[in-house]
Amino acid sequence: MVIINETTQKLELQYPCTWCYKVVAYERAGIEIAAMEIIGERSYSLNPSNVSKGGKYISMNLELLVHNEDERTYFYETLKAHPHIKMVL
Repeated sequence: MVIINETTQKLELQYPCTWCYKVVAYERAGIEIAAMEIIGERSYSLNPSNVSKGGKYISMNLELLVHNEDERTYFYETLKAHPHIKMVL
């Protein structure tokens, strides 16, 4: 469940929750490799999202269950730092 605190405008999540990362790379295989290496044995889904106008980039939605803020941040930072990944949103 997602709640936005009215006074601080801070996103407050109730864990565990399903989180979706939009992962951008040059090719689908790069995203699949990064997901396997980082997520490992955990259950996740990877679905096509968009292709850039010029066809240079592809994005996919990576969805998985996260148990706390540290874990959610860890996956974001680790995906972002992977050599096959251009950007994570």
